[in-house]
Amino acid sequence: GDAGAHAVRDGRGVATAPSAKPDTEEAKPPTGIGKLITRVTRLRIVRAFQHYTSEGGGLLAAGMSYNAIFATFASIWVAFSVAGFIIADNPTLRGALFEAINTQVPGFVGPEGAVNGDDLLSTDALSWTGVIALVGLILTALGFLASMRDSIRRIFDLPPDTTFIVLQKLRDLGLAVGFGFLILLSAVLSVVSNATLEALFGVFGLQESVLAAVAIRIAGYVLVFAVDFVTVAGAYRVLSAIPIPRKRLFAGAAIGAAGVGVLKAAFALGLIGGVGNNPLLAGFAVLIGLLIFFNFLCQVLLIAAAWIAVGMADAHIDARALSPDQRESEEALRLEEARRLVADTNHRLAEEEYRQASGLRKRLLARRIRQDVRAEARRRESVPTASELLELQKAGEAPRLPSRRPTAETAEAEEKSAKS
Repeated sequence: GDAGAHAVRDGRGVATAPSAKPDTEEAKPPTGIGKLITRVTRLRIVRAFQHYTSEGGGLLAAGMSYNAIFATFASIWVAFSVAGFIIADNPTLRGALFEAINTQVPGFVGPEGAVNGDDLLSTDALSWTGVIALVGLILTALGFLASMRDSIRRIFDLPPDTTFIVLQKLRDLGLAVGFGFLILLSAVLSVVSNATLEALFGVFGLQESVLAAVAIRIAGYVLVFAVDFVTVAGAYRVLSAIPIPRKRLFAGAAIGAAGVGVLKAAFALGLIGGVGNNPLLAGFAVLIGLLIFFNFLCQVLLIAAAWIAVGMADAHIDARALSPDQRESEEALRLEEARRLVADTNHRLAEEEYRQASGLRKRLLARRIRQDVRAEARRRESVPTASELLELQKAGEAPRLPSRRPTAETAEAEEKSAKS
């Protein structure tokens, strides 16, 4: 009778999409403006921006900046509540620390900034209310790190980190403490380096020269860049738990740190972040400026991450931390999907040929299709699932994958083997 359960046949041709047509002539390469557009769109920086946009980078940056402004206030309050008494009696270190904070977040501390320095030094965490406030503020700061991690992993097309939540928070807390230590260390190094350079130029009587001023300024820029570089690299590699190759990590972190440095300079010079002469916004000028700054800052971080992600994709580097067995399991899954696609394509060809045949040929085709149904069913039944394959790999019983791509000919050979 009719083959009601059509499956596959021993197809000897390669099926194409129904709408595909053979090329009647070779495609001509673009010239003029088209050639220029093609070259521009192939640039890595352009593809990085396209990837950033396609992954919703602007929306991710907006969410990060919203969390960042609360986390910054919380982190500074926590830091000075815990360790403010250490620097309270050291005017030099206190001034250097305030300058370091303003270097990272321009205009944050000061008489006209978001926070007054004297208020920071007067915080008290030794009362019950202070302890409760500290816990809430620490959770706020950790929430920002969590949003940063999820956003960066989204840029790399990765799912959320599945590390145990307690370990995640401990890691985030360690990173937050490490970042605070970096700011404190940069303040100390700034004091030491400035004193050293001034003493060195004083030996030659050049302490008031332009050369001394330029050298001190350059040393400050190098120090700030180093802090930003370590921070950005830590956000990509440690916070986000992405196995980025060292060379690509350093290149992306350098781009991100340079972009953050330019952003800070533009903000400090008033090129961005201002509210103009709008009297309705004058009372919120500092807060609005910080929101704008953090939004640009988060965009820079995500664009630099997109640069790394595009480069890794070009080099066929998987951003997931997969074991060799997991990679082999995924390759086996792709191979099986390709074989089923070949079988389904040959199935459609068999149906078409069966419908057009008549008489003895139609009966022979029906018999062949029934045989192929059973052969393909046996083949699919013998294929292990992904979890079963991983179990076989752990036991050392899984066969190695062939280093070839499935074709109609290979599928035909496998089906004949299954029949025999």
